[in-house]
Amino acid sequence: MRRLKSYFPIVQWASTYQRAQFSSDATAALIVTIMLIPQSMAYALLAGLPPHIGLYASILPLIGYMIFGTSNALAVGPVAVVSLMTAASVGTIAETGTAGYLAAAIMLALLSGGILLVMGLLRLGFLSDFLSHPVVSGFITASGILIAFSQMRHILGVEAGGYSLLEIINSLLTALPDTNWVAVGFGVPALGFLFWVRGSMKAALQRLGLSATMAGNLAKAGPLLAVFISVVCVHVLQLDHALPLVGAIPNQLPALAVPAFNLDLMQSLLLPALLISAIGFVESVSVARTLAARDNQYIDPNQELIGLGSANVLSSLSGGYPVAGGLARSVVNLDAGAVTPAAGGLTAIGIALATVFFTPYLYFLPKAILAATIIVAVLSLVDFSVLKSSWVYSKSDFAAAMLTILVTLFAGVELGVSTGAAASIALYLITTSQPHIAEIGLVPDTQHFRNVVRHKVITSPSILSLRVDENLFFANALHIEKHITSQLDGRPELRHVVLNCSSVSLIDSSALEVLEALNTQLMARAIQFHLVELKGPVEDRLRRQDFIEHLSGTLFLHQYQAVSTLDPKTYPPLSLSRSELVEAIDGSHI
Repeated sequence: MRRLKSYFPIVQWASTYQRAQFSSDATAALIVTIMLIPQSMAYALLAGLPPHIGLYASILPLIGYMIFGTSNALAVGPVAVVSLMTAASVGTIAETGTAGYLAAAIMLALLSGGILLVMGLLRLGFLSDFLSHPVVSGFITASGILIAFSQMRHILGVEAGGYSLLEIINSLLTALPDTNWVAVGFGVPALGFLFWVRGSMKAALQRLGLSATMAGNLAKAGPLLAVFISVVCVHVLQLDHALPLVGAIPNQLPALAVPAFNLDLMQSLLLPALLISAIGFVESVSVARTLAARDNQYIDPNQELIGLGSANVLSSLSGGYPVAGGLARSVVNLDAGAVTPAAGGLTAIGIALATVFFTPYLYFLPKAILAATIIVAVLSLVDFSVLKSSWVYSKSDFAAAMLTILVTLFAGVELGVSTGAAASIALYLITTSQPHIAEIGLVPDTQHFRNVVRHKVITSPSILSLRVDENLFFANALHIEKHITSQLDGRPELRHVVLNCSSVSLIDSSALEVLEALNTQLMARAIQFHLVELKGPVEDRLRRQDFIEHLSGTLFLHQYQAVSTLDPKTYPPLSLSRSELVEAIDGSHI
């Protein structure tokens, strides 16, 4: 029963749900609904889909996440990066605006949801750590730039396309003579207004005497105000034939249906679905963890996989496309007072009501207004500070982030995220394949051992003490062996090699073979091979392979015990009290 409850977090919080919580959640839901209506329609447009598909993708997915998710504030629905990836993936299979395009987008949501659900049931939430923060930040930054440029076609009112920065810019320049100045007349002022809303509207309203809360809530409704004003202007001035409009939107809820299974289509979309699942999950979990830190809330990444998976499956069943947790709306959700996932369910009800009762009034909405909404939203994602910070801290992280940005911009989002993931893994392997290996000696008047290069320490010509600051596995085993053997020449008095394993939590079979070979080589030179501070689980595995029994030297609890035993003239033997001995033994068998 407890196991079953862990898969349904709603059981835990709903059992103690109170009226005060409902009031807070309802307030947050109202504000997020107002924000989400134009945003979800805009992101559907970005994905190459009819605007109402964005509304469909903002109803049942929220219900699914409310039941299975673990974050009180995460608001699931269409997001910019996933929308861009959807367009890039589906655009290679079907033509935008066709029934085949919509069917492919729906199938993409189903595949993504299925992948996430399987990963969640297999407890694979730790895989989110395989995409490093610099790579994810670089990908999102590049995607934000691509999205902003791609939406300029709606601001200009021209036909343009492309999936890389050069393609988009070239397409825009080619179409520039056909600029629709009426669309520009709506789009450019909308951009200015929305940037002002984001940066200055709250402060301006506060100067007029409004409270910070009221001013903040009104500022969040700024995009909806832009929608209202533009619709009224188009209708009153009868400009419906002068610029591209959203047009007729079905004022009905989506019909539930299982997507038609097409094996060829599923095979074509499997890799994009994997990439979208990875990016959507990493982005969502990052947002959820950031917001959870404010309230000391725990986010279970395995359960988040199930929550996001169910959201995507329900999006597919209700005619939507892939969804994820959005940063902006989640922050708004939390700041507006959301205290439980019920806020998401109430938001879904608000979107459903808007879909039924208000969509007919959006017929006159210019696409330029939705494009302006997207541009303002995604430019907040563009953050080049990751390049500066990673350059200072880690050149390898900088290289991975820069490579991800460049490939995403000039080769497309799918190749960009694939390159970023590959770069993260490759750089990890490169770093761990050449670990830091320090020769260590005794710091005078202490029992501490430090790097001979960094500190003035006591060493013995008969002992070579080395510390490997990494696990020993297939990628670095030969490097470690080569380093140790290279230290043997020019030391005629050397009789002992002591390998300090305080930083080693794993020795795989490849590394074990190398240690066995090293032990044999040292024995041939009349040099004993000793291991120090070996962790209990590692020692257990070595004993199962009889390595310890064949070791030419000894297993020591700690470094001082080793050197004082092997060269008592240089290192006076250490006398431990009973309590200190127990502590040393416990510490070496963690």
